[in-house]
Amino acid sequence: MLTLAGIRLLSVRKNSSETASVKTVRLGGELEAVPGQFVMVWVPGKDEFPMSVSYPGSNFGITYQVLGEGTRALAEMANGKKVGIRGPYGRGFSIKGRKLLMIGGGVGMAPIAPLVDIARAKRLSVDLVIGAKTSDDLLFERRATRAGAKVHISTDDGTKGFKGFASELATELLDSAGPDHVFACGPEKMIVKIVAAASRRKIPMQASLERHMKCGIGICDSCALDGVHVCKEGPVFPLEELRKFGDLGVTKLDPAGRRVPV
Repeated sequence: MLTLAGIRLLSVRKNSSETASVKTVRLGGELEAVPGQFVMVWVPGKDEFPMSVSYPGSNFGITYQVLGEGTRALAEMANGKKVGIRGPYGRGFSIKGRKLLMIGGGVGMAPIAPLVDIARAKRLSVDLVIGAKTSDDLLFERRATRAGAKVHISTDDGTKGFKGFASELATELLDSAGPDHVFACGPEKMIVKIVAAASRRKIPMQASLERHMKCGIGICDSCALDGVHVCKEGPVFPLEELRKFGDLGVTKLDPAGRRVPV
């Protein structure tokens, strides 16, 4: 492992596809992180961007959606190539309760998957909703099943499991599964609906939010949400804080700093 100006340079050990647009890269080295924390990933000569840790510990890994120039470059990196890592940063999930409901929408399953692993290792009951647009986009279903979670699938098009949004299935489970704590990560509109449903039922909740991040340490202001830096005070927030965010699910800052609809 090499270190350069606070950046750990680690070697790509395996870059594998999870779906047509999502990959997991496993990196040589060890990084201890709480599920929900993130790292800043530097692809030399291309870009630096935040990513959730999907495999903490030894031979750690990140799971990412291939979207822009940086992630496309990361997806093409062969074994042995060097990737820069800063972090971990931010506030992660804190496991509370004994009968847990977890929801991962799309690539939001990246921080939820290790949370499932840890909760099941503690012999806690876990009902898990995995949501995706279609069955081909489902993430970590087999991993969660092996861990011993009770997995519930929702797909927007009905190609597998419940036909509809993850938030709709999660709302049903708030009543039928009787959880004493809820954990979620996914699109903001999904988070907003689950926040409302958990609030009505007075069930504690934590959710990981995704905002545009440039620095990861609360300096650049690009991830600001109602005056709070998501990268530093979050990205995981408890229900009482989530309910105070008037912009949640409404507007956000784009990479150029312009306020745009979520």
